[in-house]
Amino acid sequence: MKKFRKVLDGLTTSSPGGTMGSPSCGSAAGTPTAAPTPKEIDIQETLVSENFQLCKTVRHGFPYQPTALAFDPVQKILSIGSRSGGVRILGRPGVDCYCQHESGAAVLQLQFLINEGALVTACADDTLHLWNLRQRRPAVLHSLKFNRERITFCHLPFQSKWLYVGTERGNTHIVNIESFILSGYVIMWNKAIELSTKTHPGPVVHLSDSPKDEGKLLIGFESGTIVQWDLRAKKADFRIYYDEAIHSVGWHHEGKQFMCSHSDGSLTMWNLRNTSKPFQITFPHGKIQKDGRKESCKPILKVEYKTCRNSEPFIIFSGGLSYDKAGRRHTLTIMHGKAITVLEMDYPIVEFMALCETPYNNEVQEPYAVVVLLEKDLIVVDLTQSNFPVFENPYPMDIHESPVTCTAYFAECPPDIIPILYSIGAKHKKTGYSLKEWPISGGTWTLGSHTYPEIIITGHADGSIKFWDASAITLQMLYKLKTSKVFEKPKLGDGRAAELVEEDPFAVQMVSWCPQSRIFCVVGISAHIILYRFSKYDANIQIVSLEVRLQCESEDVISPSENENNPCFSELSSHSPQIPHQHQQPPVSPGGGTPEGSTPCLKVKDRTFRVPPGYQAELVIQLLWSDGEPPQQITSLDFNSAYGLLAFGNCNGLAVVDYLQKTILLCLSTLDVYGAADPYQRLTRSPRRNRQSTSEFCMRGLSNFYSDSKKRIRTSYQSLTELSDNQQSIDMERSKSPTSVHYPTSLHNDPRVLPEPVASLRASHCSPVFYLLDNVKGPGRKLSLPTDLKTDLDHVNGHCTSPTSQPCSAGKPRVPMGPEGSRLARRGPTRPPFRKAQSAACMEISLPVSHTEGYASRRAMLQQLHGVTMYSHDEHHTSAPYCWSERESRENSFSRSRSSSVSSIDRDTKEAITTLHFGESYGRKGDAVPTPCLWVGTSLGVVLLIPMSIPTDQEERMEEPVTIGPSGAVVILKGSVLHFGFLDCMGALIQSPYEVWRDPNAPEDPDRPRRRKLVHFSPSSSQDVSGDGHLTVVCSERQAKVFLMPSQSCLFVHNITESSFVLRADVVSMCNSVCLACFCANGHVLTLSLPSLRPMIDINYLPLTDMRIARTFCFTNGGQALYLSSPTEIQRITYSQEMCDNLQEMLGELFTPIETPEAQNRGFLKGFFGGNANTFDREELFGEAAAGKASRSLAQHIPGQGGMEGMKVAASGAVGEVAKVRIALDERGQRLGELEERTALMMTSAETFSKHAHELMLKCKDKKWYQF
Repeated sequence: MKKFRKVLDGLTTSSPGGTMGSPSCGSAAGTPTAAPTPKEIDIQETLVSENFQLCKTVRHGFPYQPTALAFDPVQKILSIGSRSGGVRILGRPGVDCYCQHESGAAVLQLQFLINEGALVTACADDTLHLWNLRQRRPAVLHSLKFNRERITFCHLPFQSKWLYVGTERGNTHIVNIESFILSGYVIMWNKAIELSTKTHPGPVVHLSDSPKDEGKLLIGFESGTIVQWDLRAKKADFRIYYDEAIHSVGWHHEGKQFMCSHSDGSLTMWNLRNTSKPFQITFPHGKIQKDGRKESCKPILKVEYKTCRNSEPFIIFSGGLSYDKAGRRHTLTIMHGKAITVLEMDYPIVEFMALCETPYNNEVQEPYAVVVLLEKDLIVVDLTQSNFPVFENPYPMDIHESPVTCTAYFAECPPDIIPILYSIGAKHKKTGYSLKEWPISGGTWTLGSHTYPEIIITGHADGSIKFWDASAITLQMLYKLKTSKVFEKPKLGDGRAAELVEEDPFAVQMVSWCPQSRIFCVVGISAHIILYRFSKYDANIQIVSLEVRLQCESEDVISPSENENNPCFSELSSHSPQIPHQHQQPPVSPGGGTPEGSTPCLKVKDRTFRVPPGYQAELVIQLLWSDGEPPQQITSLDFNSAYGLLAFGNCNGLAVVDYLQKTILLCLSTLDVYGAADPYQRLTRSPRRNRQSTSEFCMRGLSNFYSDSKKRIRTSYQSLTELSDNQQSIDMERSKSPTSVHYPTSLHNDPRVLPEPVASLRASHCSPVFYLLDNVKGPGRKLSLPTDLKTDLDHVNGHCTSPTSQPCSAGKPRVPMGPEGSRLARRGPTRPPFRKAQSAACMEISLPVSHTEGYASRRAMLQQLHGVTMYSHDEHHTSAPYCWSERESRENSFSRSRSSSVSSIDRDTKEAITTLHFGESYGRKGDAVPTPCLWVGTSLGVVLLIPMSIPTDQEERMEEPVTIGPSGAVVILKGSVLHFGFLDCMGALIQSPYEVWRDPNAPEDPDRPRRRKLVHFSPSSSQDVSGDGHLTVVCSERQAKVFLMPSQSCLFVHNITESSFVLRADVVSMCNSVCLACFCANGHVLTLSLPSLRPMIDINYLPLTDMRIARTFCFTNGGQALYLSSPTEIQRITYSQEMCDNLQEMLGELFTPIETPEAQNRGFLKGFFGGNANTFDREELFGEAAAGKASRSLAQHIPGQGGMEGMKVAASGAVGEVAKVRIALDERGQRLGELEERTALMMTSAETFSKHAHELMLKCKDKKWYQF
């Protein structure tokens, strides 16, 4: 410690440059006179690279774009396949496994090997895969790739090792499941049908063995042809030719009759005794019209025919409704005897399956439930009750109930927070569910020893917030909060409100939560902030509303006349307390409350109303419209419960609110926050032209990019607005952050010493400014782009966006004011309306890291995403028409570019507040003790420190004002500032002070007056003598720095990336230490040790990063992170080696040893007269000895390497040695198989040689010697 204090003494005597770097700083050219080297810092870092490993842990939510369904009736586990090649396997709560095909091909069909712990998947690339489910992480054991035929249907009989595979050509092949080799036995389509048939029967759509005789295979062709094939005799028993196309077939368990569903909405029943015509034809939903004809009906896509012992059979089918009513919902029909029940579904039905008591198809089925897989939901209907209630789903399948717009992840929460949230949320649960237990109850799962309280928070497009218990790698909904209840509903005919009705004005943009004080803040897309307090009691509340104007721009404050008429900022009299509803804005009229056009986007409820227990709104802060223009979106937010302060910023400036006194303390432009310490010389601007009044113009919200919840979530934008203006876009450089300024190196050493070229410019000139034109209201309207979207649009360097660096401007766009201009500004009938603002859930735009492909300009990229027209300062010519297809939108890269135009450097843009953090620090270099401070980071990489004076006494705190004054402390980094972190001089993480939670509505105790209990973490708490300072970690899009306070000297610098930029950075604790975790736009996850910033890991985790991942990726303590992997699923990952090692213990077991139920004794007479052939031997028919080998060119066997790796992992358990022997045997068998193939080739070659030799001998045998 003495050594460290000597270093501090040397630092305090050094020159006071704000960003002094050490000699090791790669970006610093100058060397401070007394700057220490990193080796002199006496902090023992315990983290090493061996502590880190990146792997996926678990995936939550509903499988995105499901395609297939399967159920194991003995193991009672369910499998769902998806269009992206994913397979989700579900059992009892806690048993949830996700697998992914490497090819990414859509899953067409799933088949369990019932009670065998294996699963067969058929994919759209005509490949069959065998998955081993006897390990916690399933892996592929075998694959079989069909080369010449396309797979359409598969069937695996119970307790059989031969899989029937139907193809598009109408042929049926047979695959050995054990070896995954094709049998030589093939049922060709031309042999299955009669020779006299002139047309091809179409693809195989159904395969099933007869319950009466396993040697009979029923083959259904799409055209309506049905053939029962005798496998032993290799001929057809009967053929049925029907006029309507067949979609599915269902057997009666006795095997004497079966039912078919058809494309005309009919069901036909066929008896094997007479197959010339169906003995029953029904149109379940077809009514007889007045002229006696049946009305046309939709196809019945699937039917299941299940028998019961004590009642009529169940006939369950999907579709079949009449075409008479447009917009009818999707239905599942259950026919039980004469009763017909139609269940309406919210989404289209993908697949359904009846769950039966027995796995044998020749026994009475006794269905007890039906699983219905919808496009966006999974429901299970109870068939044992007459009203058919649904089971309560224990899985978190409703994450996407409203599209997710933001996420937050909190590990190591207070242990009491989860039970209290659950108890409050349980009171609002839906009722009417089936009282029986969830039928999908397979697998085993136990609570692991490495668990701690974790909470995930998701914000949604409809303004709702969901709290999820994420402990022990599970996910369970705790509590739901609806922020829209704070506001009045927009009424039709109210001008601006009328347009908001059809949008999502309450969409959540970001959240901030203090688990200790239980205070919760929500930032909405309508430029509003809601502060909530938690209470266990219901209460009558009246919400206090504050209105803030952060609408001024630096270029506006130019002309004295204009400034007098429209003052933009309040004077700095903000240190005095203000009563609620008074704001430091321009003078307001008493009658109207605000000047014309200066209104918030939403109207807060001004009456007292009752709220239930849970989170109760206390304060709403809204940014105002100004001169008919919507407020810019909020880019950053932080609050501190101990201080009672809330700070937020956008691209116009910074505001600080005292939420205890309900007053606005500070409302400044970014330029004014600098004060005299501005490191840049700002150019004066000429007054801009007067803007047209656009009070009727409505701010577009996040939801403008996706459909509302009743419509399908869009995965890409199919109809994008085309531009046909005659401008030419200017090519822009790739892989440059628009907020990153390439300063001369000396600028990093001392911001006061600016080189001459830099001194004449504003540092944000590299950020082009964009104006968005409204497609509705006419030319000249400016649209405020949501800040979180600026994230998406702005920072996608071949990769993605930063939520921090979008510069904004409110100037009047340069619009071609002729017929061309008016055409651009109106929405034609063939032109799509303005895109609903994107949620994180609906983004499906991939971002390759290519530097050569991509958008011709940043403007084109914005056009591609939003379907609107944009103009920037650096574009003086209009571009040629753009028409982006869906494929292009997926393949084209995002380039985080800046203008290459020299003229754009001479123009002015704004500096956004990108991150804020309250904490105890040293506001000035001479301070001896820490004080409350607000750290401010901007889009230009500038860090400002604002000290505050807060009364400590509780009574004084509620009455005396909080004084705030910018200190002038300035440091500079490359790129937008993303995150602040604080360490003490021993390298331990310093938490921000907080207020201990107390219920605001609890009954008063006269003996114990209610007082605020504050918990402070002083930076010097771990030192013997106070005043030793602390370390500040600052991370920007390109760089990380560690500063020593109060000297503000740079100790360590690390340039994180040059080719990309950081999207998310957090200082996290893991392994009893701390590190800086970063996620980059090129998909890399990297960690740096603290405070030395040594790289620990750098892994290319995601080769393609889309904006949904960029917007939702977040780190937390314990080496964990999450992101929205699809619009409906949350993917959790870990970068901790310890958690990777314990992951096997935390996951559930999919397979549990269960005895296969015995088949019922059919009795002698029934078996004898029924003719059921129990002696059917498939091996004898399909084996190589009888059927021969299949053509090698027809299908290719691919051994599954993943299975070997999975077995090697399993080999580390108690049966490790046995498993290793099995691995060796499998590998040996594989080598023997290869040897056998080579031997066969050699034999073939030898036979060919022998044949040619024999022919040559015969040719030459009778020739004389002279004839040669």
